[in-house]
Amino acid sequence: MKVVSVVGARPQLVKLAPIAGAFASTEHRHVIVHTGQHYDADLSDVFFTGLGIPQPDVHLGIGSGSHGVQTGHALAALDPVLAAERPDWVLVYGDTNSTLAGALSAVKQHLRVAHLEAGLRSFNRRMPEEHNRVLTDHAADLLLAPTKEAMRHLAAEGLASRSVLVGDVMVDACLAVRDSVLSGGHPPAALPEGIDGTEPYLVATLHRAENTDHPGRLAALVDALAGLPLPVALLAHPRLLARAEEHGVKLDRGALRPGRPLPYASMVAAMLGSVGVITDSGGLQKEAYLLGRPCTTLRPQTEWPETLDGDWNRLVPDPHDLGTATWAAIATRPTPTAGRGEPYGDGRAAHRVVRFLTDAGS
Repeated sequence: MKVVSVVGARPQLVKLAPIAGAFASTEHRHVIVHTGQHYDADLSDVFFTGLGIPQPDVHLGIGSGSHGVQTGHALAALDPVLAAERPDWVLVYGDTNSTLAGALSAVKQHLRVAHLEAGLRSFNRRMPEEHNRVLTDHAADLLLAPTKEAMRHLAAEGLASRSVLVGDVMVDACLAVRDSVLSGGHPPAALPEGIDGTEPYLVATLHRAENTDHPGRLAALVDALAGLPLPVALLAHPRLLARAEEHGVKLDRGALRPGRPLPYASMVAAMLGSVGVITDSGGLQKEAYLLGRPCTTLRPQTEWPETLDGDWNRLVPDPHDLGTATWAAIATRPTPTAGRGEPYGDGRAAHRVVRFLTDAGS
């Protein structure tokens, strides 16, 4: 069996790591195609080296652009690659423009598509990620769902016959790296200047278009982060840096300590060393949950509702609506005592993915 994995962004590379590892223990041929949607070395190259992923067999180098331009360039570049490979499966990951482009290129060439992380829904149609994941699910032949909730969403959309519950491959990656960090297998996280890890601190990321593209919204969120009573390690995504410069929003002030995005193991180490996480990232919400750190999500909804149980994650779409004291109390709240269970699986999802692809391909 030949499988082509189409990836292009940081979260997909984390998911790719356990998949590549699972394929390595078989005789199947696994071809990795990197679209280059994330072309910054901090969001791409370090994940291949840090997670032991084989270098891509094909790198398309599509770079940035509007959603339509980026998706179109990826689609055009993928067509000849998939035509030459003619795999048994095209495996697409998550909800980026690369995900949708990979699915469209494959189905137009009558190649079977499997969607990893199928069935997630925020029900916010203003999010480009929501468009990508819904369209990909309805185009795909095999829907690899991470949770029971995702399976329910797929069934409600008439896709139950194509859906299987495999668990979440991010759990595979996160737990393996966590164990390595805790056993001393990785150096301490390179935290931004001004945070040495000896005092309590928060980890924050901010990158989604709905939070960064509007000057007033971005300024208000940065103000809220800067006003917190603990140092905030702001691991600044290139989108945030670009929009902050464009809108004249100063990041290095108050509690904020801006720094570069971290390699995956360093990011896990940074979260383990923190007292909490503030983010608008889907993946980071879940990683905070898996690592036992309270998360505050700067959005009105989440694709991972399981993280809300027990107050492990709390949605705060607008900190200023709460008032300074209430916002600070939420963002710095103590670690919950509620159990977390295993809503995202047991860390063996990648092996189930390979098995389902093999069984469905025979």
